[in-house]
Amino acid sequence: MADLMVDFIISLDGYASAEGWPGFWGMEGPEYLAWLDSDEEKRHVSLMGATTYRVMSGFAAEMPDDPGFAELATMPKVVFSSTLEAPLAWQNTELIRGDAVEAVRDLKKNSDRPLRTLGSLTLCRSLIAAGLVDRYRVVLFPVITGATGRQRIFDDYPDIRLDLIESRTFDGRLQLLEYAPTILDGPPPAKG
Repeated sequence: MADLMVDFIISLDGYASAEGWPGFWGMEGPEYLAWLDSDEEKRHVSLMGATTYRVMSGFAAEMPDDPGFAELATMPKVVFSSTLEAPLAWQNTELIRGDAVEAVRDLKKNSDRPLRTLGSLTLCRSLIAAGLVDRYRVVLFPVITGATGRQRIFDDYPDIRLDLIESRTFDGRLQLLEYAPTILDGPPPAKG
């Protein structure tokens, strides 16, 4: 059975992006980029929704010689959408039009590669709520984008307890935090 990881890069205040800021908030460094380029980080199936697919495949088409997008093009990708039409232009991409939760449940049972989300906030919320996520990982960028932040990641999530599995610092400033999530029925009772 394949593990499923929800994987985000976030600002300290929980945004996925910010208007006017460059990718990675302009703070990516050589250690972080080398980690992204490592073989371990490439051996998975990327899961995404239609909006993320449109953005990422657009970047890949505009920058075909960029090493990151060239590598992503060779990896298997699954897109969940009722608005996109097959065949999709981005190579190695499968379109699934049905229920994403059921499709991911089947992928977990039948895939020989780990599964990892790419962006796709709505998809991630659905997979978390369905209890399908084995690991939750964020790379925390030390910026606060309260005035320009877009796409708050954790809004509309259920209550979740996170047990730390791994942590790491990149380039002396970026924090990787990887957790095992447990969905809660509500806040735990007070101790004492």
